[in-house]
Amino acid sequence: MEWIDTDAAGIYHNTTVVRFAEAAEAELMRVYDIPGYFAVAPRVRYEVEFEASIRFGEEVETRVELIRLGRSSMTFGFEVWRNSADGKPNCRAARGSYVTVHVPDKAVGGSVPWPASWRSALGGRAEADAGQAH
Repeated sequence: MEWIDTDAAGIYHNTTVVRFAEAAEAELMRVYDIPGYFAVAPRVRYEVEFEASIRFGEEVETRVELIRLGRSSMTFGFEVWRNSADGKPNCRAARGSYVTVHVPDKAVGGSVPWPASWRSALGGRAEADAGQAH
């Protein structure tokens, strides 16, 4: 975790979790070869439970899982784990979920079904473990 990710006390800022989850999500989309996903998939709901602190200089691992692939939405679950350097067990720092919706034309708005090729690539369910060192 970098200094920019922390608040004045040196503890991770709540918005940092969102960036970690999106980085893991981006890795998932690369693994499943889903080009152009982020430009057409705004987040419409986010929920996070903060369970432990992460401090400047600690490493984290972020995991994201596609829980539900709907007609025009996707629901993801995620966890952020603090990696222990002192031999203690790793600790889950945050967990949550969020929903994205397929909106390819921002000017028109409204959701439309995900492309068939994306649905096929994702197989209805996918998981990524993006071991992001921060």
